[in-house]
Amino acid sequence: MARARLHPDGGTLRCPSGHTFDIARHGYVSLLTGSRATSGDDAAMARARDRFLSTGRYGPVRQAVARLAAGAASERGRGTVVDVGCGTGYYLAGVLDRLPAARGLGLDTSVRALRSAARAHARAAAATWDVFRPFPLADGVADVVLDVFAPRNPSEFHRVLRPTGRLVVVRPTGRHLDELRGRVPAMVTIDPFKEERLHQALDPCFVAAATEQVEYVTSLTGPEALDLVGMTPSVRHSNRADLEDACLLPDRVTVSVLATAYRPR
Repeated sequence: MARARLHPDGGTLRCPSGHTFDIARHGYVSLLTGSRATSGDDAAMARARDRFLSTGRYGPVRQAVARLAAGAASERGRGTVVDVGCGTGYYLAGVLDRLPAARGLGLDTSVRALRSAARAHARAAAATWDVFRPFPLADGVADVVLDVFAPRNPSEFHRVLRPTGRLVVVRPTGRHLDELRGRVPAMVTIDPFKEERLHQALDPCFVAAATEQVEYVTSLTGPEALDLVGMTPSVRHSNRADLEDACLLPDRVTVSVLATAYRPR
């Protein structure tokens, strides 16, 4: 696949061959062409994600991601951070806050989420992209690649990372949101072999360098519990009227994730 540098040209990005990609009025750039993935957040999911993450309930997870990313950045916090499956840009913004001279790029299929990601941080850009396609990036341009609760493309992660860079992967443990799964039948279950499959997928390209386990119990208001369900794919299989039953949703929930920094082989 040929890759050429894109240059700003008014409200577009243009390649040397004359192809142009529009920069939406919301600030993100549309790079996807042809058939598009349909798994990204819809408008309601993106709004729920924005509202819930703004409460700070996942703040300790963001802090862990930022700590692991900071260990891979160059001197004085410089470098490039790529967040694959960035959603609304919450974790990317947290990393850029920790790295005062770094710049970031968020990639996601959801234009609704990217409207928030494009405004998440002054040093962040956002673009539509499908994680399962070759990334629209040159080889070895990233100091950090983030993959937080997102699908993975190990070979592309490896290609775009510098040899000294780090991949930071966050995934749920079997205890994550256990109280919700106990009450909401449609909640997606955690694959008990998830860690084994992750290791098998990443092992040809990466070696684990450091892992943090983040686990705590946080309280939830009724609207926060609705948004927590509403920002996940589980909401597509749930009836909102049933969810609004005060007896169904818990008033506290366990957050339990593993965050690992990997170095390229």
